[in-house]
Amino acid sequence: MPTATHASGAVHYHRAGSGPGLVMVHGTGGDAVSNYAHLVPGLADVRTVITPDYAGSGQTADPGGDLTLDLLAGQVAAAFEGPSDLVGFSLGAAVAAKVAAERPELVRRLVLIAGWTHLADSRLELGLRTWARLAGTDPESFAAYGPLVAFSPGFVGSVGTKTLMEGEPPHGTLRQIELDLRVDIRDLLPKITAPTLVVGNTQDHLIPVEHARALHAALPGSEYAELDSGHVVLHERPAEVTALIRKFVTGG
Repeated sequence: MPTATHASGAVHYHRAGSGPGLVMVHGTGGDAVSNYAHLVPGLADVRTVITPDYAGSGQTADPGGDLTLDLLAGQVAAAFEGPSDLVGFSLGAAVAAKVAAERPELVRRLVLIAGWTHLADSRLELGLRTWARLAGTDPESFAAYGPLVAFSPGFVGSVGTKTLMEGEPPHGTLRQIELDLRVDIRDLLPKITAPTLVVGNTQDHLIPVEHARALHAALPGSEYAELDSGHVVLHERPAEVTALIRKFVTGG
């Protein structure tokens, strides 16, 4: 597994394919493998796909201290092998937006999936605070709450709770959720110059689709798409989200 050097320590990432770079940033409680391994084959024929693990996920250690967007964006930027397209999912969308705003020379095209601009309403805050509280106090309830907010009712019914509740979340999950509650990228958005696609999910119970729509509205000139999915569209609609990414980054 390749590593990149950052002031916080080694940043571990996966690399596959050939051609121009495509960096894909995972979300809270995920990592490069769980969020993106199944999507990589659909992109690696046209891009060199780089999927980094940021602090507290995968093999990338959490250095302690404040967990900030500055830290995560710096870790992701360290994994770039040159100017690349950039995809961010959930917390990864905020990280990707920060990289695009502050390192525009690195980012050719930007895709923001299931993102938000800030803690704009009590529904969003309640969902995230409940998730954080369960992560810190009640592992069994945390494992049950995840599928309820991460997936649409139809998807949970078709897959089954046993499958969805298997596995342990990355060790940095609680700190990542706490960062979700502090995300505010409103000042960064006017600095983004890369062509941008925003993707919202109509059955998203964790980050309701109105937040993706607001993110799109705050990025004049951005493109927008919605999918009939819960929050973790990467698993609910893998073919559709791969097609959106592929078409946008290749200009197809």
